[in-house]
Amino acid sequence: MSCFIGYDLNREGANYSKKDAALRQHIKEKYPTYWAHLDSTFIVVTNLTAEQVRDDLLAFVDDNDELLVAKLTGEGAWHGFDESGHKWLKANL
Repeated sequence: MSCFIGYDLNREGANYSKKDAALRQHIKEKYPTYWAHLDSTFIVVTNLTAEQVRDDLLAFVDDNDELLVAKLTGEGAWHGFDESGHKWLKANL
């Protein structure tokens, strides 16, 4: 099953780039089947619950940051992605 991850790291500055890079790297390593064609947005394939994924990512966000994790139902619609993005979405939603 697929899971949507979206986040906003709200504290700008030098720390922002390092935090963002660490969070993105963790997602890519922990959830190797992922889609990341939009800023601060991932779709990952996992059997974990949305709550488990959220808890896994909490170490990478501060109290003023925003994090949304939601299971996907298998239905989706999109526009403007290249062929590889389109194929990934079709196969993994």
